[in-house]
Amino acid sequence: MTAQLRSASWHFTDDVDEHLDRGGDFLRSRPDLHTVHLTVTAQLRLRGPRAYGDDPPFFGLLTRGDGGVAAALLHTPPYALNVTRLTAAEAEALAVRLLALGHPVSGICADAATAEAFVAEWTRRTGAPGKPRELQRLYRLAELTPPDPAPEGRARMAASSDRDLLIRWYDGFVADAGLHGGRDAAGWADFRLSYGGATLWETADGTPVSMAGLTLAVAGQVRVGPVYTPPELRGRGYAGAVTAEVSRSALAAGAAEVLLFTDLANPTSNGLYQRIGYRAVADWALYEFGAVS
Repeated sequence: MTAQLRSASWHFTDDVDEHLDRGGDFLRSRPDLHTVHLTVTAQLRLRGPRAYGDDPPFFGLLTRGDGGVAAALLHTPPYALNVTRLTAAEAEALAVRLLALGHPVSGICADAATAEAFVAEWTRRTGAPGKPRELQRLYRLAELTPPDPAPEGRARMAASSDRDLLIRWYDGFVADAGLHGGRDAAGWADFRLSYGGATLWETADGTPVSMAGLTLAVAGQVRVGPVYTPPELRGRGYAGAVTAEVSRSALAAGAAEVLLFTDLANPTSNGLYQRIGYRAVADWALYEFGAVS
C-alpha cells in the first residue's frame, strides 16, 4: 500500500448537508463525471432523505492527508452503491471499510474500471459474485443537430393535467429498462412537474407520443432522462425530436453541460443521440452481487 493511500481515509455520514459542505467543491470540479451524485444529492436536499426509498441515504468522502477530497460515495438503498473514480487500491480500501462497518452492498454503479476493481475485491472477500447488469455510456452534448426532417407535431412542457400519463410512461420506462427500486412513479411525476422537468412531443391533433425528462440544473450541468415512447409509437422519430427539444431548452436556460446515459446494448438509442450531437465521455458499469454459493 502506498504512503499516499495510507494517509487517505474514508469519512461516512447520513447527513446530505454535511456531505456537500465537505465534498461539494470536489463534486463540482467535474460536473459531467459526477452528474448522478450532484443531481441525487440536490433532490435529497429538496425532497428529504426518503426521496429514493425507505432506507436513509449513506454518503462517504475519501480525503487525503492534506484534507483534500479524492473521491465520493453515494448510496440510496435499494439502489446500487454509486462511487466516483477510484484506483484499484482505493477500491480495495473501500471494500475493506464497508465490510468492517457491516454496510450492505447489493450492487455498484461507477465508471467501468472502478466498478470492475470494486467487484473483484468484494467478491474475493465475501464470495458474492458480481453480475454485470448493464453497461452504460455517458454522453455530453457537443453541437445540437435536431432531426431533419423532424416528425410531425411539436414539443410542449408537461402540465399537471398530464400527471397520469407521466406516471404510466415512467412505469413503462422502468419496466422496459428492467429497473427496480424504491422510487414510485407518482413521486417522480410530481417532482418533475414542480420544476418543468418533463417535456412531451405531441402530434398535430394534440396527442402525446413521447416524453423526455430533464434533471434540475446543478453545478452547470443537467441530464436528460428518462426518454420514453410507447412501443406502438416507436420508429417514427419522436424520441429524437423530444430529446433535441429538451436539449435545446436546457442550453437556452444556461446549462453549460447537457448529459445523458444510454444502455450500450441498445444500438438504436446510441446512434440516435450521436446523430443529434452527443459525444461519448466515459463508460459506466452496473453490477449486482448474487448470493454466496
